[in-house]
Amino acid sequence: MTSLSLFLRQQSSLWAVSACLVTGIVLAPQFIERLTPRPYRYPFSPDGKASITAQLTQEADFYKSRIQQSPEDGLHHAALATTYLRLARATGSDNWYLLAEQAAQQSLANLPYNNTGALLTQAKIAEARHDFDRAIELGQQILTVSPQQEEALAILGTAHLAKGNLPEADDLVQQLVSRVPTQNAHTLQALVHVAQGQDNQAVTSFQSALAVEEPGEVGSSARTRTLLGRFYAERGEPALAQQLYKEALALLPRSPQPLIYQAQLAVRAGRYRAAERLYNQVFISQDYPNVWDHVALQGLASVKQLRGDTTAANQLWQQAETLFRQHEDLNTFGHRRELARLLLARGQETDLPEALSLMEADLQIRRDAETLDTYAWVLTRLGQYQAAQATLTEALDTGVQNARIYHRAALVATALDAPDQASHYTQQAQAIDPTFNNIDRQLWGL
Repeated sequence: MTSLSLFLRQQSSLWAVSACLVTGIVLAPQFIERLTPRPYRYPFSPDGKASITAQLTQEADFYKSRIQQSPEDGLHHAALATTYLRLARATGSDNWYLLAEQAAQQSLANLPYNNTGALLTQAKIAEARHDFDRAIELGQQILTVSPQQEEALAILGTAHLAKGNLPEADDLVQQLVSRVPTQNAHTLQALVHVAQGQDNQAVTSFQSALAVEEPGEVGSSARTRTLLGRFYAERGEPALAQQLYKEALALLPRSPQPLIYQAQLAVRAGRYRAAERLYNQVFISQDYPNVWDHVALQGLASVKQLRGDTTAANQLWQQAETLFRQHEDLNTFGHRRELARLLLARGQETDLPEALSLMEADLQIRRDAETLDTYAWVLTRLGQYQAAQATLTEALDTGVQNARIYHRAALVATALDAPDQASHYTQQAQAIDPTFNNIDRQLWGL
């Protein structure tokens, strides 16, 4: 039984014991299972029919009216920038990120000193664009001005986590949780635990995040459920993952990230029509590109490829690549890995030199498990199995529990004629995610 199933069963038992003490009724085990409370259910009533985007748009209009009255005021520009950033996160639209950046710049022009609000927005935009070095620079600048600024700690923790600096990320997040044990702080702590392979601690942190959520913060509530759903999906619990994604979408309808993850679950289950329907919901408008559009196009291409429609798949891969190159800055390392994965998933030999170049550049800046695994993917495609083995060993030494990485390590060990080692890695992979199947192997070049 996985640690996740054990946790949920423990929750069920505690709830059932409490019910029996109150009512005096003895419940059959199967009845207890059916009455298990859903720890991820949003506990608050909706704020009404207005969507979160409509509420944020009204908030933006309020600050714009204040700016018209006092155009030289820096604080209203900073508040407007923050609102635009929240709209960007809720919708995934590039346009809101651009407006947020412009408002933050104007705020700093009007109020160049002690303007932590505008600096925080700039740092969060850098983080969203995967420019983690810039995010760290801005986060440290904010702490110099305001040492007790918890949001700066969160930015620094996120950036160090993304770069694979796990000890630094762990230290920063522990400071953050001890100061402000909020939902976002506990969620970030869970992600640091996941990266270190500390699954039990990760579950505890996710549950702590859900325990302290507050009404009105639906963006944070949806994000926690989405990330917890991904955690379950990667550990052989697709039903729980699906329920969490649905709960996130009930809070933020058409939110791109849970839609993408739902589609990936459908692909893994061989439900290709359902996957295509979900991927198509990600697209908002041709006039306002969504930062998730290229991911949805790649997903649709994978579905066509799995169905054997190579022509349609290649057309979608090309659309995804074109859109990615138009809208993403390849000078920031996170985007290089994304492009390399796109090229690898497409499966064309002519793409391998660029994929290798992209990943070699990335590894100069970060060496987290995901980046190392992507680099090993390139190396295996090039037949460089010794180098791939060393790279995967480094990835696994982080402690990360990822079935895909263990399966790749097994593939490399087989190529190097090490059957015992390959068997060990395969067993580890199956223990982490027993649902990992042939579709997953095709999707990840295995």
